Amino acid sequence: METKIYIADDEQHIRDMERIFLENEGYIVEDFPDGEKLLERCRIELPELVVLDVMMPGRSGLEICSRLRQNSAVPILMVSAKDSPIDRMTGLTIGSDDYLVKPFLPLELVARVKALLRRAAFRNASELDTAEQAIEMGNIRMVRGQRLLRIGGESCQVTPMEFEFLYYLLSRPEAVSKEELLHQVWGYRDIPMDIRVTDDLVKRLRKKLNQAGSTVQIETVWGFGYRLKETETGRMGSR
Repeated sequence: METKIYIADDEQHIRDMERIFLENEGYIVEDFPDGEKLLERCRIELPELVVLDVMMPGRSGLEICSRLRQNSAVPILMVSAKDSPIDRMTGLTIGSDDYLVKPFLPLELVARVKALLRRAAFRNASELDTAEQAIEMGNIRMVRGQRLLRIGGESCQVTPMEFEFLYYLLSRPEAVSKEELLHQVWGYRDIPMDIRVTDDLVKRLRKKLNQAGSTVQIETVWGFGYRLKETETGRMGSR
């Protein structure tokens, strides 16, 4: 089966380099000078993977990533000249799957792409095996293989990262540290990390749970991490 990859970068020579090396690996590559054109193409046909530059004219790569994550779990590799831990984690928090810093070796790009595609293939195979296995707490029901979150019987829309975060908490009765969440949910152990990056995701997820009338709330364990707590009624408000 052909593997299609979309690239968005406002620098022509970067797009040319990325396309050449990825095509040499047998991938079908389409490139775009900005994120809007990539989004338009995705509305017609989704690829197997997206490579997004962060700094582009018009909508930034971060905005495009966020838009894609509203209705797609396609693997996303962010590319940026910004190299601070908070920049990396911002990209990962909004829904990207990996973060590559410019300048980079073309072979590193190829290696990251292959790793993301392997991870996606493994996840899809695992989800087929566990498609009907559900976990529940209060009025929340989650089916990982189907990426299904129901609250009070109604479907609730969350990003892939928000889903994984909530599922990880729901599958563990004890409090979970921020470090463990970054390692297990984000999957990064080999780069410096600012544990505060989980805070923005939790704020967004609390708001969604509250609006959906969840009887399960994300409780902060100060100085450590988070756990889920069942309340008597929904719409309790964020803490």
